[in-house]
Amino acid sequence: MRLHAIVEDLETAQIAVAGGATVVQLRRKGVSTDELVETGRPFRELSATFIVNDDVEAAIRLGADGVHLGREDTGAERALQAGLVLGLSAASVDEALAAERTGASYAGAGPVWATPSKLDADLPIGLEGLAEICAAVSIPVVAIGGIDASNAADCVRAGAAGVAVIRAARDAAALRAEIDAAL
Repeated sequence: MRLHAIVEDLETAQIAVAGGATVVQLRRKGVSTDELVETGRPFRELSATFIVNDDVEAAIRLGADGVHLGREDTGAERALQAGLVLGLSAASVDEALAAERTGASYAGAGPVWATPSKLDADLPIGLEGLAEICAAVSIPVVAIGGIDASNAADCVRAGAAGVAVIRAARDAAALRAEIDAAL
């Protein structure tokens, strides 16, 4: 759970895993399930937990370890029935508690800070909002949104079990060093 690298391609995933990413999440917006499955096949060979973003059927077909669903996505029940690790996004304590009640394995909390990766994201929750979410639930919380090596340790000190990054996925070694130092 320490470092989730959210990637679109295998090369970035390999760099992230070599740098210490413990989870690789394949995120390809706007593609069909068949295309996602085709892209995701080689990800099973990585030595990290393999999560598929937003597509339960692709996760099942790939034999992925899990799926991460956004707040508007459906399929949580199907994911749990299939025995997948289930991550659910949360931007508030109420949403994190709902994720926990649903049976999520972890909550992805954020955005902690503004991020160009999701221009339509909610307002940043900041470290205070992250800490409130972490204190409210018993499942692990993974911080996301505007995170890089300069602030990853702050997220862990606020109570997060780990962080998830998109833009900084290729900087996994620096991120992992900061996260581990904060523990």
